[in-house]
Amino acid sequence: MPEDTTKPKRSNNGDSTRKRIVIAARRSFFANGFRGVSMDDLARELGMSKRTLYEHFSSKTALVEAAILNKFKDIDAELEQITSAPSEFPDTLHRLLACIQQHTGEIQPPFIRDIRRQPGIFHHVERGRIDLVQRYLGKLLSRGRKSGVVREDVSAALIIEIILGALERIMNPQKMAELDITPKAGYSAIIAVVLEGVITEEGKSLYCGRVKSEE
Repeated sequence: MPEDTTKPKRSNNGDSTRKRIVIAARRSFFANGFRGVSMDDLARELGMSKRTLYEHFSSKTALVEAAILNKFKDIDAELEQITSAPSEFPDTLHRLLACIQQHTGEIQPPFIRDIRRQPGIFHHVERGRIDLVQRYLGKLLSRGRKSGVVREDVSAALIIEIILGALERIMNPQKMAELDITPKAGYSAIIAVVLEGVITEEGKSLYCGRVKSEE
């Protein structure tokens, strides 16, 4: 996950206040973009002074980075739970894709528009997703291979690199704007297309059966 470069935490009360600020900022920034939300707006929403915000975060950029880090921590915790559960491969894959769709659905076009102008901030997103893909998709592929539902003629390392290459090429602010796609649509399509190509016929049958059982 991206490294937390924001100010260190202080007292327990300070921790609680900091958490409230990050949660509110994450919700507002991801929905409205961080250029469209001022520190005054956040202070007013939280019922605190702007001075209090700056006591916890040295700048608005630091707060944006903290919101992104908070997002990745939540995704990390959920993926750890999903991939550690003693479930069959189709169930784990289904839950993993649902988790990705849910979290990417939180990120709206205004945030993508703003991050396009801030490559330094987007760098945190890139680092975070590389870490998550390598750890959790790698873990999932290893489990699928052991159960015979993932092809053995393509190495897991190569599959991961293909996914990362597609994410780097497509899931960046410029290309998403050009293709007019949301993060939710882009991530879901890339993961689904690549995994469909590496799952065996038996695996596809099991996964399709899992999906149809919920319809």
